[in-house]
Amino acid sequence: MRILAYLFCLALPLAALPHAASSQTSDQPTGTITIKDDAASDAAIATRIRDILHELEGFEDVTVTVSSGIVTLRGSTLDMNAATRLSELVGRVEGVVAIKNEVFETTDVARRLNPAVERFKSRGYQLVAFLPLALIALAVFFAVVFLGFFIARRKQPWDRLSPNAFIADIYRQIVRLFFIIAGLVVALDIVGATALLSGILGAAGIVGLAIGFAVRDTVENFIASIMLSIRQPFRPNDTVEIQGDTGKVIRLTSRATILLSFDGNHIRIPNATVFKSRIVNFSRNAERRFTFALSVAPDADLDQARHLALDTLDALPFVLESPETSVWIESVDDFWVTLNMAAWIDQHDTSIVLARSEAIRLTQAAFDAAGIAAPLPSYRIENLPELTGQRADTGAPPPRQDAPAPAPVQDVDATAEKELEKIVDQERAELSRRDLLNVNATEE
Repeated sequence: MRILAYLFCLALPLAALPHAASSQTSDQPTGTITIKDDAASDAAIATRIRDILHELEGFEDVTVTVSSGIVTLRGSTLDMNAATRLSELVGRVEGVVAIKNEVFETTDVARRLNPAVERFKSRGYQLVAFLPLALIALAVFFAVVFLGFFIARRKQPWDRLSPNAFIADIYRQIVRLFFIIAGLVVALDIVGATALLSGILGAAGIVGLAIGFAVRDTVENFIASIMLSIRQPFRPNDTVEIQGDTGKVIRLTSRATILLSFDGNHIRIPNATVFKSRIVNFSRNAERRFTFALSVAPDADLDQARHLALDTLDALPFVLESPETSVWIESVDDFWVTLNMAAWIDQHDTSIVLARSEAIRLTQAAFDAAGIAAPLPSYRIENLPELTGQRADTGAPPPRQDAPAPAPVQDVDATAEKELEKIVDQERAELSRRDLLNVNATEE
């Protein structure tokens, strides 16, 4: 009858059970319930469960009672996960019919802090025991890194392998990074934590990718600096034009190209802009052409004017014989005919500005002396004879007077350019280590 009464109680709805039974979990034993029921079996089950809990940590405050195979657990644990695991553990004991788990989570501060203190003590002991091995791994890491930095600090073979100091520094940075990673791998292998390396490298890769997107312009400028330092489309003291800025090249740094304008100002252009821009190098060839335009009278003999301009330009001492000078008719306008003149100079010795100025002065003087220079614009107003009864004035210009002889050819030496070159040389000498230009680099 006792067994039948127990089975009837189990069949009751869960809501009809006492409030204490609401803490039971669904982890109940399964299978057929045996008919045999005695106090010896309940005592054996209780003893077995107590022995198991005694060997486990965190269940010291749990009491066990068994009646007719029903195990009742009371007490407290450090967390509810432990109480759940307790039901799973008791359910595996042979002879257990049902489990009433009334274990709750303790709020005792001292009891909750004791395990943490014990864990800290245990970890402290482990750290002390691990310290000699960690010191050996750290010493090996620093030894490998020191070796890498010593190799990278040497001038050879990096200066021989690289076209300039900038590329040599990149090689050195790669060597340093390689030895740092190698030292880290060896140190982690000594302490048995090589699996940590993949996590470190993965995190470094993600961080590097994020930084790369954040400093995209800086990375682009850095790559442009590498390309410019390898190819070098200009040399120190070259006169170049980059995006409308004209000046002499002072130096090429890892971030920008520095020019000295003809006004004495510094022009700093980012290397990314220089690499993508149109560059005009006026100093790559010694020969340089200058052009100018002058006008002659519309009734002048144009062939005579052309030959007169050619003879005047060829007679100038700073004009080169080859390439030859050239003169051509550019346009016919209302009051004059425009001629274009072109001549070549050696810009290393001759100032193109002064040479062009002298060529214009002397050619204009030759036109004036020949009486074929362009007249000033004039307008003539005629009175019709049928209206005034008088003959209209022709308005012809007065005859030309002989023009005075022009002054002799002036000095057109490239004095100003050479003074700028001295300034550039002085600045390059002061900051030579930051310059990436090399006269022996490959010309683009």
